[in-house]
This record gives sequence, C-alpha cells and structure tokens, in this order.
Amino acid sequence: MGHGALAQEPALRFGYSTYGIPGLIDMPAARAAPDAELTYVISHFQNQTRNTLTFQITPRLSGSFRYALLYDVRVNDLSVVEPFRFDRSFSLQYQLLDEGTWRPGVAIGLNDFLGTGLYGSEYVVASKTLRRDLRVTAGLGWGRLAGVGGFRNPLAVFDDRFAQRDDTRSGFGGQVETGGWFRGDAALFGGVEWQATDRLRLIAEYSSDAYPNEDGSAFDRRSPLNIGLSYQISPGWTLGANYLYGSEVGVQVGYALNPRNPPGGSGYDPAPYPVRPRAQDAAAAASWDIAPADARRAEAATARALTAQGLGLHGYALAGRVLRIEVENPSYVVAAQAVGRAGRVLTGTAPAGVDTFEIVLVQSGLPVTQVTLRRADMEALEHEVDGAWSSFARAQIADAGPGTAPRDGLYPRLDWGLEPYIAPSFFDPDAPLRADVGVALSARFEPAPGLVFAANLRQRLAGNLGDATRPALSDLPRVRSESNIYDKADPAITRLTGAWYFHPGDDLFGRVTLGYLEPMFGGVSAELLWKPNAGRFALGAEVNHVLQRDFDQMLGFRDYEITTGHLSAYWDMGAGYRSQLDVGRYLAGDWGATLALDRTFDNGWRIGAFATLTDVPFDDFGEGSFDKGIRISVPVNWITGRPTLDRTDLTIRPVWRDGGARLDVEGRLYEVVNDAQGAELRDGWGRFWR
Repeated sequence: MGHGALAQEPALRFGYSTYGIPGLIDMPAARAAPDAELTYVISHFQNQTRNTLTFQITPRLSGSFRYALLYDVRVNDLSVVEPFRFDRSFSLQYQLLDEGTWRPGVAIGLNDFLGTGLYGSEYVVASKTLRRDLRVTAGLGWGRLAGVGGFRNPLAVFDDRFAQRDDTRSGFGGQVETGGWFRGDAALFGGVEWQATDRLRLIAEYSSDAYPNEDGSAFDRRSPLNIGLSYQISPGWTLGANYLYGSEVGVQVGYALNPRNPPGGSGYDPAPYPVRPRAQDAAAAASWDIAPADARRAEAATARALTAQGLGLHGYALAGRVLRIEVENPSYVVAAQAVGRAGRVLTGTAPAGVDTFEIVLVQSGLPVTQVTLRRADMEALEHEVDGAWSSFARAQIADAGPGTAPRDGLYPRLDWGLEPYIAPSFFDPDAPLRADVGVALSARFEPAPGLVFAANLRQRLAGNLGDATRPALSDLPRVRSESNIYDKADPAITRLTGAWYFHPGDDLFGRVTLGYLEPMFGGVSAELLWKPNAGRFALGAEVNHVLQRDFDQMLGFRDYEITTGHLSAYWDMGAGYRSQLDVGRYLAGDWGATLALDRTFDNGWRIGAFATLTDVPFDDFGEGSFDKGIRISVPVNWITGRPTLDRTDLTIRPVWRDGGARLDVEGRLYEVVNDAQGAELRDGWGRFWR
C-alpha cells in the first residue's frame, strides 16, 4: 500500500471496555485517554449493568469508580446465588511505556482493589498500532483475568509465594488487600481493533475471564471470543454493541468530556473595559493637587465601571500618586481576570496624577491579596504579544495587610434569594440514584466588614432521599448513619449562622462561626490559618464544640454533644495538583486522619478523592471498612459561559457511616482565601487581559 493510500486510512479512536476502563470489549488495553478526560460508561448484557466513572488523573494514570447492578451472582460462598446486589469497586491503570516506532505501549492495572473483590484482578498489557487504522493488544492477567487457559504464574520463578492466590475478600469490602496481587495462575488475553471509518471501530478479542461468579444461573458462557463495534455519535458520545461469550448481546454508551474544554469555548464574558492611556501632558499633571470633589467623582466613576464589569468597589483610598482600591469579585472564577479588569477600569477613571494602582482582593469583607500595578505598564502592554507574561513579571503580589475603610453606605447590606434546588445522592449501597427537589430561601446579612450572618431554609417538594433504610451495625454514635431521617425534615433550616472573618497578623487568617452549622449539628467553630501569599504550603487549626440537632432540622437539639477539631496541612503541589491532610478528632469521638488529593483547573474545575482512617476497627466501622469517596466540583460558568462563581459540588461515597465523620462548616478559610492568593493568581494570569 502506498503512502497516498495510507494517508486516507482513518486514525484509530480511543475506546473504553464494558468495565469503563481503557480497553477493547471486556479486556483492557495499553492506551491512556487524553489527559484530564472524565468519562461515564454504562454497559449492559445478561444480568450485568455496570456504571463506571473514569478520570485520567495524570497523563499516565487513570482511576475508575464502578457501580454494578448484578442479578443471580455468587459472592464469597460460590454455592449460594444472590438474586440481586449492588457492587461498588475501584480500578487503577498506569501507562508504563508509551508506544514507539517499534515498541508497543505497556500498561499495568488493578481491578476492584478497593471493594468486595468480585472483579478482583491484575494485568500487564501491551498494545501496538500496526498502521493508522489497526491496533493489536496482548496481555497477561491474574485473578479473575486468569479464569480461562490459566497456567503457572511466571512470577513464581522469583518467589514460590506468587504461585498461590488466597481469597482475601472481606465481607465488609473497602479494604486494600495487597497480599493477592499478581499471585496465583496467570492467563493470556488479547484482541484487535480496526477503525473501519472515521466513526466506526470494530473490535474482536479473546477473553480470559471465566465469569465464575455469574456463569451458570442465567448467563450461558460458551466461548472466550467476543466481537463488538463502537460508533462515535458526536465528539463526546459513543455507542457500542457487542456479542459476548457466544451467547449474549450487550450494549454500552459512553460520554466523555474534558474540563479543559468548556462547551462554550472562551465564554461570553462582557467586553473588558478599554485601557485609556493618559494624555501627553499627564506627567505634568502628576504634580497637581487633586481636589476632593474630583476624587469623589473619580471614586463614583470607578464604582460604576467596576459594577458594569461584574465587580464591586469595597474601598477607595487616594494618597498622592498611589490609588488603592478594594475589589469584591462575585463573577470571575480566575481572580487574575478580576484584577486585570479592575486595572483596565482605573486607567480610565483614576486621576491623571495617579501612576500606581494597588488592587486589593476582598473575600467576605477580609482583605486577602494586594496586587500593585504601574499605570504605565497597563498602558504599554495591553496589545503586546507577551503582554500577560510581561504584566505578571512587573506586578507585585503580597499579603493585603490592614483594610481600607469601606465606602460610605456600603454597610450594612442584605442579599437574599428564592431559587429551586436539587439534592442528589449517587450510588449508595441500595440505589443508584436518590434525589430531593424543592425550593430554598437563602439570606446573607453583613452589618460590617468580615461579619456575615447567613441562613438557608429548604422546602422539599418531591424526592426519595429519606427513603434510604440501610442500618448502621456498629456501636458508634449515630452522627451520619441517620442522615435519611434528617432528609425527611420538611421544611428544614439547613444553616443559620453568624461568622466573623478577621486578619490577626501577616499571613494569618481567622474565622469564628456560631449557630446551626450544618443539617445535623450546631454549635461553635473556630479556625486559624497560616498561609503565606506566595507560598504553596499552609497550616490550619480548627476546634468545634457542637450538639446534635433534632431530626426536624428546626431549632432544637438532641442529647449528643462533642468537641472535635483538626490540625490541617495544605500543599499546592503545582501543575494543578493539591493535597490536604487533616489530623484530629471526628464527630463520633474517633481519632484519625483524612488525606485528600485533588486536581484543580484554572477554569475552576476540581476532581479528587479522599480517605479517612481512624482508630475505629474496620469491623466496628461496618460496611465499607473506612470512609472514602470521590468529589467533583463543576463551575457553572464552564457550562453556561457566563461569569459567575456558582458551582455544583458532588461527593460520591460508596457508603456513608459514622466513623471518620467531620463537621461540614461553610466558609473554611483555605477555600475562602486560596483562590485570591499568589500561586492561584500566577497560574491564572493568562486571563489578566481578558
């Protein structure tokens, strides 16, 4: 085939298996998805429905959470068939080698390493593209992937212990059992993919999965050969159909998105205020005194222009050639964009004698960061090719220090709203989806800078969150396992608090919150955070004394009372990765630590996972063994393209129990101040001129 013909061949598309991991049909493949891709795959064939959420955590590492609906399945005791069960599991795949001219790509993976072990397996797999439209895959599997054609483990040549695989599955699930990894018999699997057209991919594979827990009752497994097709409906949607194991027809649907690629492109922000260079004689004007009336007119013009840009003027102070303004940013997820727009406004509204702008970002009435800009730089760099980099290099970013007196008439102020709400719960042990919908009345009253009173009252109109009935079987205080009873409250005061935010010293921030702190607990919470503006490390301390609220979520309390608290360490690891370690006492009186790892994006997306281990034994904790989960936060402006700080937060917990439960206080300091500080400003400075 000549080069001209080869150029016409469609390029192979990336695919996900029925398990929702990079793969063929049922078997894995050695390919990584585009970095940061987030994919949801639902697949079904006889007695099997798998829902899988997969995230490309790094360019080489992907992680998957799977929620399967299984009928007629054998668990633990293979002689007993359960009519139905929900099964939760996690998978990881790491791309060891990228494909080269002669070298195949190689990946290693773990399936169900943190669950009941029903899908427990490990593998090493290699994939090679023979031409643009043709790829072959071959792999070696252990555990469940060694059920067909198994042979003695090759790793046994290094240690005889690799020859034996013990069943380490726990009845509670959730435990990491490393003792069985890559042990016992091994088996080969493989397959081939052909991109028949730009949209249609055909797949054939040899599967080493014997389906020992499912086969026999209603699933007739006759052959290890599977064939399938995958059709790209649109850039995000994929539809697949498979003929499996010589007897079953299956279908699957996948949807993929990438947080880096908003559907609205660069968005629909209002046009930025134009930079207005001073007249040629501005240098002479710099020596003139500014009349008070002129200063007041300049302040009013600045306030109007900032409002038109979606910003608020909190404070205004003019001292000689330096103008300091405090800016509230209710619109832009990237704080650098708010700074840039404020700087643009000042070029047109500041008196001609001003040559330095000090722009202070204010959060909850608390001055957080001061960005100092030279007016001449704003005038000179707007249309420069490297204007973003040059403006950042010339800017000075520092802790804000003491605040400027707020503008006359700004306080007290009251904001309120009535809007619909939806409160979902995904993939709990008894149901894939529960949700309540209703209306929420919210109010925020600020009598002075840093002092915030907030309330939220919900009226549920429909839903089934309160229908969850799974009991907690441990002897721990019921601090979370009775959440379904709280969900029945109608109406409900979900929060009613007063909070004071203050700045006790350089790089120090403080918070005290009093009231009904969350749906299940009320009391007092105090926090102190040390966070240098330019640093990537922060330390915090929080102490809370709380009482358990009545089930009706009104004003009463139950007879459970406890003091909790944590010491916290935060580390911005760079490249969008962030970690947090909290060590202390939890709501059930247990002591331990929570480790959270998140990937953040400049546009506001956050995707991460957390795990908590305390002194509660796994058996006492109950199902799940310890608290863990996945959290996703999506900025609304990513979807709509309109500037707003609103976001949708989702936490997926395989199971919610009483051990490792932490108080849910709104307005914790790290989240209040971090997005407006130096590291985040630097990472988002590309939007300074937007």
